[in-house]
Amino acid sequence: MARKPHPIIKELEIEKIASEGKALGYYNDKVVFVAGTAPGDIIDVRVHKKKKSFLEGSAIKFHKKSDLRIEPFCSHYGVCGGCKWQHLSYEDQLGFKSEQVKDSLERIAKVDLPEIKPILGSKNTTFYRNKMEYTFSNNRWLTTEEIESGKEFESDALGFHIPKRFDKIVQIEKCYLQADPSNAIRNSVDRFAKDNKITYFNLIKQVGFLRNLIIRTSTTGQTMVILQVAEENEEWLSMMLNHIKENFPELTSLLYILNQKGNETFHDLDVQVFYGKDHIIEEMEGLQFKIGPKSFYQTNSDQAYELYKVARNFADLKGDEIVYDLYTGTGTIANFIAKSAKKVIGVEYVPEAIEDAKVNSQLNKIENTDFFAGDMKDVFNDEFLAQHGKADVIITDPPRAGMHPDVIKTLLNISANKIVYVSCNPATQARDLALLDEKYKVTSVQPVDMFPQTHHVENVVLLELK
Repeated sequence: MARKPHPIIKELEIEKIASEGKALGYYNDKVVFVAGTAPGDIIDVRVHKKKKSFLEGSAIKFHKKSDLRIEPFCSHYGVCGGCKWQHLSYEDQLGFKSEQVKDSLERIAKVDLPEIKPILGSKNTTFYRNKMEYTFSNNRWLTTEEIESGKEFESDALGFHIPKRFDKIVQIEKCYLQADPSNAIRNSVDRFAKDNKITYFNLIKQVGFLRNLIIRTSTTGQTMVILQVAEENEEWLSMMLNHIKENFPELTSLLYILNQKGNETFHDLDVQVFYGKDHIIEEMEGLQFKIGPKSFYQTNSDQAYELYKVARNFADLKGDEIVYDLYTGTGTIANFIAKSAKKVIGVEYVPEAIEDAKVNSQLNKIENTDFFAGDMKDVFNDEFLAQHGKADVIITDPPRAGMHPDVIKTLLNISANKIVYVSCNPATQARDLALLDEKYKVTSVQPVDMFPQTHHVENVVLLELK
């Protein structure tokens, strides 16, 4: 039985940018989400998802292109799934991100708000990431143009997962997200592997040698390369690692991992040093941060500095405060503000991150920090608070899901004078602000753009006791 063709909406006008970066128009009183479009586009849409309250589809014909549109600069735009806002100027991107923050706080939080400060844009709008992950696969994704060309293409690919297709990888020639030597390393590894017929991983059958390539860089000029392989083959491993070492002698750290699990995560696996050190160093205001293969660090180093300065300014420390830093990660914010505080207590549920935080304090000879691993709602009991003192200021930087309601209850019980809330998701931040409104008022809001060419935006909010 033949599948019904997807319905087509004719001449839909795109009216605005919505959450998660999609643009939308209206058809028969329903919202229609269409990725890769801009307000002012008039398009034909092929609908591929139908829900009670909305439709979702893709643009198949442009009758009129928006005046906001610009020419994307990357040849992989629209295929790899990253940098989805390349068709918009950076000025317009910042405008839409500011609107996203404003809309989330007003619509979801429904609390009294001060005037939102102008968004802090990123100095670099390309080549700003310090970490990239690439996947090897023997199941290359072919674009429509490649298929229609009639040419033969290699089935092996080194690049990114196609959105919603874990088994298909788009071959990347040049990525505009990470500065040199990132592209050179990836392309050299890919060419050497193909020339020497080293097998690429099959994501469905879970066989093949080369699995994953991670490149980490720092503003100090140091570079780490991590190669994941899925089979024990000393000849191939030695060939590839020596190739990387000989062609990129400037590397600070060359590591490898044997990963025979069903996924690419390696936090529970041993990492071996083939050449150089087991870490690289990042610097911020004279502070050094040791970054190992498993360490978390904000992906945009330069803009992370701007973000942390906002958090520090909002905290407005005088030197006699006890500060609690929640979701401290590897203690970057805690160590960054330590010289301005009497004491900083960092809490994080990942034990390995807490060990990194302690190392970073030792590295910088910081003696007024303490770090603890555990669930926030369990750590902050009466005994802990009595031992470490009442918090004058709390800094919280939770994951995208925001804070657990039990953590918010704990914050309300602690009743610190100020809470500085750093968020990578204004919607969940707004939800949490509504709960904190019981005791706190929002006195300052500062959006910060960490990820140009995407819809993602960070937002820092200062809350003060009513």
